[in-house]
Amino acid sequence: MRYRLTFIAGLALGYVLGTRAGRERYEKLKKSAREIAQNPAVRNTAESAAQQTRTYAGKAFHSVSEKVEGKVPDSVADRVRSLRERGGAAGNDDWGTSNT
Repeated sequence: MRYRLTFIAGLALGYVLGTRAGRERYEKLKKSAREIAQNPAVRNTAESAAQQTRTYAGKAFHSVSEKVEGKVPDSVADRVRSLRERGGAAGNDDWGTSNT
């Protein structure tokens, strides 16, 4: 999905930069993009996808942690531990991002 959105954004950017339609067409595209981004359905879908991604990332993190536990050099384990302690504020997931 990310690659599809990147492709579409690149296509739109190429069109805007390559067109001779000028500022008027650019402003029209900009307005359309803003309206799409502010659409409640789009925002809800994006938030839902982000939450689902956080859930899967957390599960993957725990799965990998269990499998490599004891196989990681002490220096790496100490570094991870210090990063967790430093960024372990409430409301953050295992990746240090907020759950908003």
